[in-house]
Amino acid sequence: MTGMMTAQVEQRLLTGDRAHGPLPALSGAEIITMAREAGITGRGGAGFPVWRKLSAVAAVGRPAVVIANAAEGEPAAGKDKALLTVAPNLILDGLQLAARATGAKTAHFYAPAAALGPIRALLDERRRAGLDPVPVGLHAAPDAFVSGEESAVVGAVSGRGAVPADKRIRITESGVDGAPTLVQNVETLAHLALIARYGPDWFRGAGTADEPGTFLATVSGSVNRPGIVVEAGYGVPLGDLIAAAGGVAATGIQAVLVGGYHGGWVPADPALPVSRAALAPYSAAPGAGVIIALPATSCGLTETARIANYLAGEVAGQCGPCVNGLPRMAETLSDLARRRNRPGLPAEVERLARLVTGRGACRHPDGTARLVLSAMRAFEADVAAHLTGRCLALEGSW
Repeated sequence: MTGMMTAQVEQRLLTGDRAHGPLPALSGAEIITMAREAGITGRGGAGFPVWRKLSAVAAVGRPAVVIANAAEGEPAAGKDKALLTVAPNLILDGLQLAARATGAKTAHFYAPAAALGPIRALLDERRRAGLDPVPVGLHAAPDAFVSGEESAVVGAVSGRGAVPADKRIRITESGVDGAPTLVQNVETLAHLALIARYGPDWFRGAGTADEPGTFLATVSGSVNRPGIVVEAGYGVPLGDLIAAAGGVAATGIQAVLVGGYHGGWVPADPALPVSRAALAPYSAAPGAGVIIALPATSCGLTETARIANYLAGEVAGQCGPCVNGLPRMAETLSDLARRRNRPGLPAEVERLARLVTGRGACRHPDGTARLVLSAMRAFEADVAAHLTGRCLALEGSW
C-alpha cells in the first residue's frame, strides 16, 4: 500500500461521555422519525436501518424488550470494548431512547462478564439520579464467535443459552419470553443518543449522502499500532484508517480483510472508500468495522484457511451446514493452502462454500463461505501457484 494520505478521522463517539446528560423530551414516534431522517444503520455488522427495527417492534403492540448487545465475539474487534470504556453513558442513554421508541418496559445489557461490574456501578449512579425510567438487567455474554448473533442474544437473556435460533422466527415479533424484542449493538445505541441531542442533520454531517454518520473501526495486522480503534465517516479512504493506525508496518500490505472474519478481502488500495457501495464489488462491507492488513510476507490462502478452521470450530452444533459443511470446507481450503495438488481442489472449495450458503439455522455458514469465496477471488494468482507447489508470499513475489 503506497500513496498513504494523512488520516481524516472524525471524533464523535470516542470523545467520551461529554455529550451525556438529561435526554430530550421526545416521544417514541419522534425518536423513530429522527432515526429515519438521520439514515442511521446498525453498527453490529448487518447494517439494517435502525428506524425499521424500532418501528417493527413498536408496531406489534405488545410489551416489548430492548437489549444492548456488546458481546463482540469477533476476535479481531475491539470497538465495543473501547466504547464501554470511554462512553458507557451514551450507550445507556441510547438504550433508554430505544425503550421509549418501542414502548418497552424491560431492558437488558448483554456484555462480556468482565464489563458488567463497571456497568452495574454506573447503573446504580444513574438510578440515584433518576436517569433510567426503564430498569436494566445485566447478562454475561460467553466468549464465542456466535454469541453476539441476535437470536443467540435472545437465547442467552431468556436463559436458554447463547445459541442461534431458527432464522425464520422474527425476534422483533417474538423474542425474549415471546415478547417483541429489539437487539441493537452498543455503538448503534450511542449514535442514537447523539442523534436525539444534536439532530439528524448533524449526524449527516459525516459520512456520505447514502451512508451517513461515523463508524468505529478496529485496525490490526501489518500496521504500526495494531488493535487501535479509529472513528471515521463512511466513505473514508482505506489509507486514512491505515494511517490512523500508525501507517504501514515494515512487513508491507498485500491485501486487506474488511468486515472481519465474515468479511471479504479487498486490494491494498489507499484510495478505496470504506462504504457498503464501494466495497460491494469485492463482496465486502464495513460490517462491524474490523480492518485487518495482511502482510506482504504472509500467504492469503493460509491466513484464510486459519480463519476458516477457527470458524468451523465456533459452531452451535445444531445444523448440518455448520457441523459437517464448515469443517469440510475448511479442510479442503487447508489442503490448497498446504499446496497439495489434488485434481479439482479449487472447484471443490468453491462448491462447498456455495453448498452451505443459505442452509444454516443462522448466518454463520453464509459469512464463513463469503470469506472463503472472497479469498479464492482475491488470491487467484496464489491459487494457481499453490497448485504447482509454489507460494508467492514465500517467494517474495508480492
